[in-house]
Amino acid sequence: MLVNNVAGEEPYKAGLIKKSPFKAKKELRGRLVAILDIVIEQRGMRLIEPMSRALPKGTICEIAMTDEDAGPGKIVNHVGYVGFVELEEGGVAVVGDLVSIGGKPIGTIAGFDETHAPNHITLLLRAGEVSTGGQLGLEIGDEVRITMPPREGG
Repeated sequence: MLVNNVAGEEPYKAGLIKKSPFKAKKELRGRLVAILDIVIEQRGMRLIEPMSRALPKGTICEIAMTDEDAGPGKIVNHVGYVGFVELEEGGVAVVGDLVSIGGKPIGTIAGFDETHAPNHITLLLRAGEVSTGGQLGLEIGDEVRITMPPREGG
């Protein structure tokens, strides 16, 4: 993939990268360290423009979900909070990655919110319906997996 950026602007914001440039990446794994049980109807969560985040080993991320048409750069209101995951190894999370907890798929990454950074970032998932960690029956220590979806054309 060849991309030009004469002005040196951040490539996602400049619209130079429109789909994931990742051909392959390792699965991220972690364990739930906190479970949340709240839905906010008018959150006003502003997702950042970049479609990926590098996450170091031991990083703790919040997981939330929406049923809105969410994506990088968008504002999201209907948000259910699932919990916090501690990553066992470092890696990269990308919009479109599949997220499962306790072996059950719960959504795909729609974008990232940095409101609470550097304390933590939020991985916002797109799902068919909004749920909370409490509603999903999650437990401390449940395994979280973040995996790259199959690429089109193999």
